[in-house]
Amino acid sequence: MRSIFISFLVIFLTFSLHSCRKSGPFDIVIKGGTVLDGSGSQAVRADIGIRDGKITAIGNLKNSNSSRMIDATDLIVSPGFIDSHTHIESIMKFPGAQNHIRQGVTTVVGGIDGGGPWPFGKYLDSLDLHYELGPNVAYLTGHNTIRNRVMGNENRHPTPEELDTMKAMTRRAMEEGAFGLSTGLKYIPGAFSGTPEVIGLSKVASGLGGFYHSHLREEGLGLIEAVNEAIIIGRDANIPVVMTHHKAIGKPMWGKSLITTGLVDSARNAGIDVMMDQYPYTASSTGLSVLIPSWAMAGSRSDFKKRLANPVMRDSILAGIKVNILNDRGGGDTRLIQFGTVPSDSTLNGKTLYDYAVRSGVKPDPENSAKLVLELQLKGGASCIYHAMWEEDVERIMKHPYTMIASDGGESVPHPRSYGTFPRVLGHYVREKNILTLEEAIRKMTSLPARRLGLTDRGLIKEGNYADITIFDPKSIIDRSTFGQWRNYPDGIYYVIVNGVVTFENGEMTNNRAGKVLRGPAFH
Repeated sequence: MRSIFISFLVIFLTFSLHSCRKSGPFDIVIKGGTVLDGSGSQAVRADIGIRDGKITAIGNLKNSNSSRMIDATDLIVSPGFIDSHTHIESIMKFPGAQNHIRQGVTTVVGGIDGGGPWPFGKYLDSLDLHYELGPNVAYLTGHNTIRNRVMGNENRHPTPEELDTMKAMTRRAMEEGAFGLSTGLKYIPGAFSGTPEVIGLSKVASGLGGFYHSHLREEGLGLIEAVNEAIIIGRDANIPVVMTHHKAIGKPMWGKSLITTGLVDSARNAGIDVMMDQYPYTASSTGLSVLIPSWAMAGSRSDFKKRLANPVMRDSILAGIKVNILNDRGGGDTRLIQFGTVPSDSTLNGKTLYDYAVRSGVKPDPENSAKLVLELQLKGGASCIYHAMWEEDVERIMKHPYTMIASDGGESVPHPRSYGTFPRVLGHYVREKNILTLEEAIRKMTSLPARRLGLTDRGLIKEGNYADITIFDPKSIIDRSTFGQWRNYPDGIYYVIVNGVVTFENGEMTNNRAGKVLRGPAFH
């Protein structure tokens, strides 16, 4: 009899605790919203209760006790967006990261394209202790940063001792909180590395639970070979792969996304875990130096000048730039190369290489333009926007089930992706063009990147998960950033909640900052 009584008591207490948890008290209740949980499942009408930074109840919370009520009637309630490729090098200057928050992004990933901080752990500790962050931040450790520390910008393979040092640095960064290894094989000094070197470092990251995040060696001529290289690295290092900001640059490569997405499918069928991410624009953005053959940039600035002083080498460099203008980032037309910021001459900001040639009094052909590229590079370079992609490739890549949405943007990146990526997908490609369903778009922004990062408590609206939540109007959400005015904020985002704290509401940033520094799988 006593045992029966105890059993009933346990059942009663369990039910009471569950009911109490469901009815509050809550810090926030989001009422009446249409919930897309991030899994790709159909929307449901439900209330969400938040307490102590986490989602503690989902359902009908009509009679709940809450400190704050948010009316989400006619709005979509989704997990906060996870931006898996961001240029947050200026996060210490702009810790609120409002250009990301205002897009509905609650977690950003830095250390991409082979860059990133060093010493790794010290940087993360400083962010954690001294800055009030808007979004959560996660970091990859950068191959280019590590290689430069060990070998400078030398164009050669590492010695066995140098490779061991780079492996040790990769291990250290992983143990200090990196989520994986990033490469920028198009950039210096990563362009000088061979595939075996990258495989060696990737094995270290893989052994500590990380993934491989690659700016491919080529995205124009050489794209197919570069995709195959990334797949080989994934296979030989036994590491999950992200081919980041995947694209097909230059008219000769337009349509080749049919091949590259097919290669991804074949790799996945063979058991190699390959994903992509993408921003929804037909223009890329990077430095002017991407037009210059990488071998010419090896070593120091003085070495570069010495090569230019050699007539034969100078002609070879100019020929390489001309090839890139005609077939690669230049799109075959100097009007498609737009300056973002030119430190040596701000009057060129927003102008094109064609404009610069006309202003300089020379014919705006590839030969003369190549000379102007060198001239500007010697004056300090420039950031540029390259209008050299095809809309059909953008849409094909976007539709692929293993493509995540990622901005490749930052507060100082002069491209509309920095302020408009996520609303553009939801407004233009979902609502206006029907390229994706709303459910699928949200999955690509939330649970898919969370899965790649290994975040089991974010990316889904689920009881027990952190309350990273974005609330938006599916009928009005749209980007307002343009190539001429890229610092325009989007419309249609109503609330952004980070770790249970309302960070953005009704068109304004609040004074609340609750972002956390997230650490990777090997952190201890």
